Amino acid sequence: MFYLASASPRRRELLTQIGVQFKLAPVDIDETPRPDEAAKRYVERLALEKAQTALASLNDSEEAVVLGSDTSVIINDEILTKPKDAADAKRMLQRLSGNQHQVFTAVAVISQQQQQVISVATDVIFRTLSDAEIDAYIATEEPMDKAGSYGIQGKGAILVDHIHGSYSNVVGLPLTETAALLNDFNIEVWSEDQQG
Repeated sequence: MFYLASASPRRRELLTQIGVQFKLAPVDIDETPRPDEAAKRYVERLALEKAQTALASLNDSEEAVVLGSDTSVIINDEILTKPKDAADAKRMLQRLSGNQHQVFTAVAVISQQQQQVISVATDVIFRTLSDAEIDAYIATEEPMDKAGSYGIQGKGAILVDHIHGSYSNVVGLPLTETAALLNDFNIEVWSEDQQG
């Protein structure tokens, strides 16, 4: 059985989009960055910890395959996590306004027999935002549960001028790379289509 160690509706939607059959096994871990921890190392550590925590909690862990993932927004080497409150969201969006940042997503797929971890980076360029636009966007409450305080797949799409790299990576799961990892664990994609 294949499990997703995430409560993220975006990751559920992305896996469903490519026809992967899965069960949910969300976990809650400490996501505090370590001192001087590089962004790539940070997201890879969290993705692996989520997968390992979920695997350890499963009754069928001998046969289970688990995917853990983490996405972070990075600007000038600062990791922007989910905002603490509206003021924190505004601070982040003001930093991103008119600038380029990177979105890192790590994907860990593990079983009792093996584990693989990859990470993907996408460059995202924001257009210049007015304070009124930032306040209006925060008022939608969309930023409050998202790394970097925006969702490219939602209302936040209009904040983005352009991207270089994987769009699904910015949403929360790089699908090309994830499908390749799943293939290594004999997890089928497009399985819904094949059954239909």
